[in-house]
Amino acid sequence: MDLQIESRNVTMTPRWKAEIEARMADLQAGHDDLIHGRATLTKNAHHKKSKNVAEALVVVTLPGRHTLTARKEEKTFEEAIRAAFFAVEIELEKFRDKRASKEIRIPPIPLRGVIAKLFPQEGYGFLLQDGGGEVYFHKNAVHGIKFEDLEDGLEVSFNVEDGEKGLQATTVNPLPIGPGSVEKAIFS
Repeated sequence: MDLQIESRNVTMTPRWKAEIEARMADLQAGHDDLIHGRATLTKNAHHKKSKNVAEALVVVTLPGRHTLTARKEEKTFEEAIRAAFFAVEIELEKFRDKRASKEIRIPPIPLRGVIAKLFPQEGYGFLLQDGGGEVYFHKNAVHGIKFEDLEDGLEVSFNVEDGEKGLQATTVNPLPIGPGSVEKAIFS
């Protein structure tokens, strides 16, 4: 791993440099894919409200140009170095956990039904599911056709979720009509 150690407004001591090198080595031992590390110590004499004038900035780079940063201000550089490395370790763990939990979201399989009741003035309607049961839908859930062009008996596919008063369609799409597709009337 490429490592840069620098200081601003303060002279780097051998003790601070050795501590940074040791902590970076420990960090790399636990995370062997670190590409680059940088630690910068800065003395902030301009802080009037804060008594913390020692700042440590630790930056690590992982493959894929992922960069994690921790900046800590403390009363001493030793405390700031410890705090910054502790914080970057936490960020690395969060990053690893996020990368490891590749949650695959499978889109729901659309249900089928027909438009049973329309209330064009109010902007909603009800679908009759294959197998029975009515599902509410709002005009904003309609895709692939204008709400105004919907008709009773139109065959649709839709997705549902629990609403305030029962099932509610989140998407409503007309089924394609064309060669090879069979239009069927479900109930009247």
